[in-house]
Amino acid sequence: MIKLIATDMDGTLLNAAHEISNENYEAIKYAQSKGITVVIATGRAFYEANGPIAPTDLTLPYICLNGAELRDEEFNIIHTSKLTRPLIDKITGVLNSEDIYYQVYTNFGIYTEDPEKDLEIYVDIAEKAGQKADVKKIRANIQNRIDNGTLKQVDSYDEISKRPGEIILKILAFASDIEKIDRAKAEISESQSLAVSSSSRGNIEITHSDAQKGIALEAIAEQLKIPMSDVMAIGDNLNDISMLEKAGYAVAMENGAPEVKEMADYITDTNENSGVGKAIIQALKSEE
Repeated sequence: MIKLIATDMDGTLLNAAHEISNENYEAIKYAQSKGITVVIATGRAFYEANGPIAPTDLTLPYICLNGAELRDEEFNIIHTSKLTRPLIDKITGVLNSEDIYYQVYTNFGIYTEDPEKDLEIYVDIAEKAGQKADVKKIRANIQNRIDNGTLKQVDSYDEISKRPGEIILKILAFASDIEKIDRAKAEISESQSLAVSSSSRGNIEITHSDAQKGIALEAIAEQLKIPMSDVMAIGDNLNDISMLEKAGYAVAMENGAPEVKEMADYITDTNENSGVGKAIIQALKSEE
């Protein structure tokens, strides 16, 4: 019997407008009314993951940054897994040698050295997804993130290490050259202390090996005394695989990566058609 549900956000819970559909919202509320804990499991930092949730009355725990940070329903940080200086040097050495641009995620914010490169990246992501990139809208969104402080521009990432109490939790690298991405991913993956995944074909998400959605989901289940056989996980991309592997019931989005769909127990509708809501209702109704 399902007692815990974890859902990814981008490409899964959220539609292309980065909103939660009413059908998804109602399904989550229905699950909660049955005493089921629903968890957000995302590669996003909390300060961006909470944005689409805030307009609703949903109260949820968060697995953020692919598991590098866990927060409870009251937003309290209950666990972090940071990247050490030797690991950071290993990652950035590889990325710099391949001339791959990257952002740095910390417990204080997301850092960029060049917002114009961020713009190029988001345009490329949209085009790879078969969408027409709205450059004006993307640029305005980047500026809004800078204005509200969630995206911070620095001259050099070296500045971050000088700030007391700031820890690096994730490095997110982007390139339109897929061969560069594949080479960097292979080399960084040689370190057993690093977890390397992707949320789109042109990026690499790098965290400590302890920071994976599957490990974080196991920790939450253990805290709630719920066996993993009673856990449902829903995702669409490679950074969701670790939790789908561990969950008793793995659900892939119709728009998901082939590797994700191949390992799923069930394939639901797309994120544009409220696939999360459909999967939750299908699973819970089948238990009644």
